[in-house]
Amino acid sequence: MNFNKIIELLDGGRKLPLVEDFYTIQGEGFHTGKAAYFIRLGGCDVGCKWCDAKATWNPELYPPVEVDTVISRIRQARADSIVITGGEPLIYPLDYLTSSLHRAGIRIFLETSGSHLFSGTFDWVCLSPKRSLPPLEQAFAMANEMKVIIHSPEDVEWAEECALRVEEALLYLQPEWSVRESITPLIVDYVKAHPQWNISLQTHKYMRIP
Repeated sequence: MNFNKIIELLDGGRKLPLVEDFYTIQGEGFHTGKAAYFIRLGGCDVGCKWCDAKATWNPELYPPVEVDTVISRIRQARADSIVITGGEPLIYPLDYLTSSLHRAGIRIFLETSGSHLFSGTFDWVCLSPKRSLPPLEQAFAMANEMKVIIHSPEDVEWAEECALRVEEALLYLQPEWSVRESITPLIVDYVKAHPQWNISLQTHKYMRIP
């Protein structure tokens, strides 16, 4: 997949390969329970085998959409916070999107694997490091929270390796949804023994909302 070819079509970030945008409740991490408008971008080169958004991986399925059109919908929803997610949003130039949102007085939360260089400015960065394509050093420095998905016990070891590289970030372990019943007891016991960690749950799935 040629991401450079896709980027050439984006007019410097004035267009982006939009999968979906919607107003909902943040279900994970530090901002759980907060109303937020989501922008989900298409395209990812990380390739997690357990990904619950595999349909977003191929950006060619999502023709570029005018950023100003999306911002107009955000204004109509009267949202004061926005989550930029994917896919992997940092594949694309985000300066135009984030500067436009900040001019509108909207706070911006980024969800990223940290595998690409940062563009844009954010009020909160949630780093979710993946072993298959580890974060750049810049991402560890930028993270306000680090949320590691736990699919197997070995992922806890990966989480601790990553925790050594962040600075002031809040630390979260999150059970991968398909094995939540079997892996959650392990996470509970681990957090009780290592209270610098917190547990994040995908509460939006329990609430059956987007």
